[in-house]
Amino acid sequence: MNTNEALKKLLAVLMALGLFFVLGEALIRAYLRFNIAYDIEMTRYALHLKDDSPNPRIGHVHRPNSSMRLMGVPVEINSDGLRDEEYPVQRSDAYRVIFLGDSLTFGWGVKQEETFHHLLEERLGETSPTEILNFGTGNYNTEQEVELFLEKGLKYRPDKVVLFYFINDAEVTPVKSKLWFLGYSELVSFYWSRINSMMNNYFPSKSFKDYYSSLYEEGAPGWSSSKAALLELEQTCLEQGIELQVVLLPELHDTKNEIFAGVYGALSAFLAQNAIDHVDLSGLFRDQENPIDLWVSLDDAHPNAIAHRGIANAVAEFVARRGP
Repeated sequence: MNTNEALKKLLAVLMALGLFFVLGEALIRAYLRFNIAYDIEMTRYALHLKDDSPNPRIGHVHRPNSSMRLMGVPVEINSDGLRDEEYPVQRSDAYRVIFLGDSLTFGWGVKQEETFHHLLEERLGETSPTEILNFGTGNYNTEQEVELFLEKGLKYRPDKVVLFYFINDAEVTPVKSKLWFLGYSELVSFYWSRINSMMNNYFPSKSFKDYYSSLYEEGAPGWSSSKAALLELEQTCLEQGIELQVVLLPELHDTKNEIFAGVYGALSAFLAQNAIDHVDLSGLFRDQENPIDLWVSLDDAHPNAIAHRGIANAVAEFVARRGP
């Protein structure tokens, strides 16, 4: 085979691969116009509604004045990077609260008016004027939540801060992948996530229980960072005259709180030892026969509108409480 023939064959192979990817990308995008895939939606969220933060302890923030449809619901980000309405920095006579948290507090997969943030603002507003600013951001841990508040939240001069803690908040702050740009290909994202899921099913490095439990082992870096961040938040609130509360959100694979009771016990013990006012909702849905009825979708265990309403009802009195 001479050089020209070899080049022709190589070119033919490259053209075939290019055609495969173009057609594959078009077919996947057509499929996803009528079907929702959780991992693709998360990738879209990261690419189109987030920007890198110059602060490595924050990592990423919401892109101001951005919007798109995710998990079938509209998501709108205001001018300060919050999934919320616009609030002036200058205080009114309203009681002002800031909610900190991750994608559960953000309200992933739920219409804004159905989130526990919105429901609680309405409920508390029936008694006296109340503003609740939602700082919830997807893929955040405790360190990122607290750092975002220190950088952006203090200017709002809140009367109270409520941190909504989920058990994966003890993960280490993620580092952005060098191959992040591949996320723009929905073909690559779709098949990579499924290959990764299949590998985890056949060759799991850790079970679901072992993974979360390992986050809270003595000296685990994420747990150490979470504890340090909580203590820093407590000290800042004390110095600024801000009330602080923590809500432990339930894990919706384990509604009876049988698998992660030890983790929630450790969390509650740490908060109690440091006199941080908190409420544990780990057993809130223990009577739910089918946990999936509380999920956003069959492959997404974020709380749906039913679960958000349950959380709002459970913490309304706790959050409404005012005092030293």
